[in-house]
Amino acid sequence: MMISAKIAVWMCAVFALFCFGYALTGFSALGTLTDEAEREASRGYVYFWMFLATVATVFGVLSWMITKGKFGDPE
Repeated sequence: MMISAKIAVWMCAVFALFCFGYALTGFSALGTLTDEAEREASRGYVYFWMFLATVATVFGVLSWMITKGKFGDPE
């Protein structure tokens, strides 16, 4: 199965928005945690979701560059 670069751009955008939203929810919930160990574990999960969102954003930009012919062959 092949995924075109245009579809990859939209899939990356949706996934990145989902990940950024999940990370934002995690960041906003950090203030309600009283246990320091629990807060550190939650912070690690939030940073993991931020990492996934960043990776999705980078691959989305690369796919967009392919569709515009600025990076690689658009066909």
